Amino acid sequence: MGRWLRRGLRLAGGLLTGAGTALVELACVAVAGLALLCVRTWPGGWPAARRCVLRTVTAGARRLTEAERRRLARFMGHDISADYDDRGARQYVAARWSLGLLGGLVLLAVAVGAAYGSLLLWGWFIMRDGEWITITTSAIGGLFLLFLALQGIVGVAILEGQLARHFLGPSHRDALRRRIDELSTSRAGVVNAVHDERRRIERDLHDGVQQRIVALGMLLGRARRSQDPDKARALLVQAHEESRAALTDLREVAWRVYPTALDEAGLRAALEAVAERSAVPVRLEYGLTAEPGEAVRTVAYFVVAEAVTNAIKHSGAERVTVALTWREAEVGHVGGGLLVRVTDDGGGGADPAGGGLLGLARRVAALDGRLRVVSPPGGPTTVSAELPCA
Repeated sequence: MGRWLRRGLRLAGGLLTGAGTALVELACVAVAGLALLCVRTWPGGWPAARRCVLRTVTAGARRLTEAERRRLARFMGHDISADYDDRGARQYVAARWSLGLLGGLVLLAVAVGAAYGSLLLWGWFIMRDGEWITITTSAIGGLFLLFLALQGIVGVAILEGQLARHFLGPSHRDALRRRIDELSTSRAGVVNAVHDERRRIERDLHDGVQQRIVALGMLLGRARRSQDPDKARALLVQAHEESRAALTDLREVAWRVYPTALDEAGLRAALEAVAERSAVPVRLEYGLTAEPGEAVRTVAYFVVAEAVTNAIKHSGAERVTVALTWREAEVGHVGGGLLVRVTDDGGGGADPAGGGLLGLARRVAALDGRLRVVSPPGGPTTVSAELPCA
């Protein structure tokens, strides 16, 4: 309930602000139209005067458009591209003022509906003889108007985003071309991530497990050749310990490749295992009420595991916090997503282009997600991943 209330208040604030900017836009459109009309009817000076007026109108339109982009992003969750031309800005300002005034009328309808609907609470105290029918019908009508107006808030918010994308967003062909480029880039990134993962597995096997097995073979060979029973027994004890260490290293490599707990017990259990195996305290804030899909939970796990490992190895952190929450679906968008945030109190200065974080970015991009690293010098470091979910 509180989530919907916050969202409704945010949308209402956006429409109220949009109604104010609509008045400014209406005045600017009227002044610009009058100026262009005067220039058009001015004999002899049309080309130069037209260019001068158009420069002024375009500058004002772009300022208003930038203000609208910030309003749409802050209150309504519409991420409008900044790559638009001057003509699109002028057309958008010329068309948006009417939608802004419509939003103001919807908010007025909300206020009127709430006022009449509240008669059910206080109207009886001022009721005179025979007025109960009037109060009851007025209250019911007010509640019905309130319901329609609340739906209108959501509708106008969606129309705001569609209008902005129509005039400011890329064309359908440009959007398809951009999407193809993104898919090509993410595909190449996935291929590179797979190669990096294979090289890491080979390095772990060569530097860890293989060295253990070589040492084990040497110990067994020395024990076999030894003529002293006590020395042979001591070598066999060392060989047994080395075999246990090799088995532990092999399990570590297998765990880093893919933990079986992720499929058997779910994401939360796998992350709890990461926290238990960590050399520094890890606080897990698991806010998910449902298990994500296989691809999403796999990427989420590796984001947490790699970020915790980087914090331990490179930042000198003494505490790490891992938080997983659902990101709400914004108006005009389909579905929400999983938000993974890993924060450590280390020295900061993490390089997003480094090997580990770059590999994470490629994993996240393969799901059309976004990875963000904030690591100022002196810390703290925050690694955030937004993973879309159906």
